[in-house]
Amino acid sequence: MLRAGQAAGLTFVMGLVILFCRVFPFLFFRNTQDRGARRDAFLSFVEHTAPQAAMTVLAFNAVAGFFRSGVETGFPALAAALFTALIHLRKRNFLLSICGGTALYIILQRIVQSG
Repeated sequence: MLRAGQAAGLTFVMGLVILFCRVFPFLFFRNTQDRGARRDAFLSFVEHTAPQAAMTVLAFNAVAGFFRSGVETGFPALAAALFTALIHLRKRNFLLSICGGTALYIILQRIVQSG
């Protein structure tokens, strides 16, 4: 268990990290007119690749539980991921696929926990 001083120190450091993460884009992307076309190409590349990269990391993280902990506890995540992919391929609606996959995950998780 942490003492009060340690907890305060950790809270302060975490606050600085969060503040840096919030301020960093404004510091990094200011004065974009002065930097030319190469800077605009970089921003365009980041705009197109960052969302897909983040979603890929989140998807692999969610499905990794299936491989780490076995079928019983990982089945809801794998089934929900497959369901999300199928709904998205069928309807092409991000909101519907994410909400449907989340709902299925919650339902399957409750069934596995109660059984």
